[in-house]
Amino acid sequence: MAEEFSSSVDYGIKLSKRIFYGKDRSVSAPKLQEMEKSESPELLLPTAPMVYAVIPEPSIVDNPDVPSYQPYVHGRCDPPALIPLHMLGIAMEVDCYLDTAFVSVCGTWRVHCVVGCGRCDCRVAIPVGEQGSILGVEVEVSGRSYYSRLVTVEGDAKDYEKPAKTEDGCFLKWRIYTLKIPKVEGGSNLSIKFSWSQKLLYQDGQFSLIVPFSFPTYVTPAGKKIPKKERIQLNVNSGTGTEILCKATSHALKELRRQAGKLGFLYEADVQTWSRVDFNFSYTVSSNNIFGGVLMQSPSLHDFDQREMFCFYLFPGSNISGKVFRKEVVFIVDISKSMRGGPLENTKNALLAALLNLNTQDSFNIIAFNENTCLFSSTMVLATKEAVGNATLWINTNFNAEGGTNILNPLSQAIEMLPKTSGSIPLIFLITDGAVEDERHICNVVEGHLRDRGPICPRICTFGIGSYCNHYFLQMLAQIGRGYYDAAYDADSIAFTMQRLFTTASSVILANITIESLEHLDYSLELYPFRIPDLSSGSPLFISGRYQGEFPESLKASGTLSDMSKFMMDLKIQKAKEIPLDRVFASRQINLLTAQAWLSSSKQLEEKIAKMSMQTGFPSEHTRMILVVTYKGKQASESVKPQEKKIIVLGSLGIGFGNLKATSENLASGAEEAKPLEGADLIVKAATNCCGMVADRICCMCFLQCCSKLNKECTIVFTQLCSALTCFGCMDCCCELCISCD
Repeated sequence: MAEEFSSSVDYGIKLSKRIFYGKDRSVSAPKLQEMEKSESPELLLPTAPMVYAVIPEPSIVDNPDVPSYQPYVHGRCDPPALIPLHMLGIAMEVDCYLDTAFVSVCGTWRVHCVVGCGRCDCRVAIPVGEQGSILGVEVEVSGRSYYSRLVTVEGDAKDYEKPAKTEDGCFLKWRIYTLKIPKVEGGSNLSIKFSWSQKLLYQDGQFSLIVPFSFPTYVTPAGKKIPKKERIQLNVNSGTGTEILCKATSHALKELRRQAGKLGFLYEADVQTWSRVDFNFSYTVSSNNIFGGVLMQSPSLHDFDQREMFCFYLFPGSNISGKVFRKEVVFIVDISKSMRGGPLENTKNALLAALLNLNTQDSFNIIAFNENTCLFSSTMVLATKEAVGNATLWINTNFNAEGGTNILNPLSQAIEMLPKTSGSIPLIFLITDGAVEDERHICNVVEGHLRDRGPICPRICTFGIGSYCNHYFLQMLAQIGRGYYDAAYDADSIAFTMQRLFTTASSVILANITIESLEHLDYSLELYPFRIPDLSSGSPLFISGRYQGEFPESLKASGTLSDMSKFMMDLKIQKAKEIPLDRVFASRQINLLTAQAWLSSSKQLEEKIAKMSMQTGFPSEHTRMILVVTYKGKQASESVKPQEKKIIVLGSLGIGFGNLKATSENLASGAEEAKPLEGADLIVKAATNCCGMVADRICCMCFLQCCSKLNKECTIVFTQLCSALTCFGCMDCCCELCISCD
């Protein structure tokens, strides 16, 4: 789908050469060489909020203000071309709380490429940042307005007659969601507000915010006198009340305010071209040692759950040298046939990098599995230089993508292989791209195995590749094993994301963490996650929850340090007045509850998830996003009856529960079976391609101006030449039909 989108944008950019901007020198079209630089499909995917005109017929492409009176172009674009619309203004507001950012972007785009009497659909693209969730879209266009909201899948979504269509709303690529605004008039403006949340990255004691905000040159309006203003407002609330130190920023931010644990910035500028870099901001929450606290908040009056909310946090601090646990690691890697190509190669690269980062006192083993298992060694091996070299050769020899998927056997082998000692952290990394039928049984078996282990039982970290594996099964396994979970939905991000998971999970500085003095809240206490994972130097720890009754006046956090000594600290309790705890932790809580509902097949939990989703605005597997259309003025009287609402059901924003059929057939993640074309479709496609190539090459202003200066003899010669080329084009169509029929 991403490749088709990129080719449609590429063709749309070529079609936009037809647009005549007038003879005024202050008005100039984007330079052709700048528009043609983006030959790579990846470069044509949106790197900031964008809007595209969907062009099924090249004949409607023209300047709505200054018609060029170009000759009619026959044929259709299949698939439709996508012309990036000119952007007239952009403003962004970002609110950072703890490790979550809420982003709101408001922009105005003009349909500059469609004749004034014509209409086209507009495709809105929303790229979001790390672990992003789409929260809402609002659109204002001439005579209409749109706003999104969430409805339940079981109830409200079934009440609408028309099911969701792919073109109405879908993931173009993971983290890039697109939706359609139908029948927008040429020359009109679209005012759009996008909202999403994303996670702040944490590395080396530093939080980093990266927001997609890099606009291509061809969205800059053609006209030097048109004002272009960018605005970015940033608010940071760490929640800790300690000093925040700003480290780096991509845009010239002006500090507006500074308080303990809070910062405010503003960037505002008149620009010649829009921002060509993503918005980047990094800061540190200063502390040398482990520190933590508790934030408390009462629910709002409209909250369906009237229990009190709280958040427990621990930061690793900057002074962590020599304090990381010794590790005993087993890597379980899926080498089934569906992993062939990029997924397996990127997994190998990440695994080799993880082996090189092990210390010589650490031990490791590797289990490659499909329907069978293959072990690097029958016992754990110290991570010496020689052992890592042997493992590299073994990986290159045995990592061949073939066969099916069986997860239980290698997982049971790994648990039994790890020794029952207390001087190190036993780690299991499970990497897979497939779903299996016995996933619930696997969870129950693993929980039974871990219940019988010593004080530090094996930590299970899971990594999902693509959309065919059951990510909620992997999240539940990580919860049961007090480990970490992460995922990569495209091959390009596998190596980076997997290395980040390895680094975080293998840098434990505090294990077996408990929060004391909460015993009397057991009957009403709800924790997310329900088993507290270890504190890593690579990530702060956040545990959220709800309770009913009297909260203790003082709390203590305890755990085990790498030297096996006892750690204990008092936690400062404070009210979270300006932090919306329910929304900050909504995505995590919804995902964890969804995993629990999947494991227990609980309808009650599914209903709770749907309520939480609609209340906080975060999508889930049990809700569906819709667009509500409101008509104004003349369109209201012509299109719909008074008080009648028009609804557009959008494609799912969830990741689903895996695909057993695709796994059993060993389909690579994202692979789709191409449907054979019918005879009529072949003729239309061949003719469309022929007409499209002609329109692309000869229907431009420079060609028309050249033709106007030809004499009669040259005109006759060119007419004969065009007739000959037409014959060749017809022959090409026939060849394409014959080959397709074969």
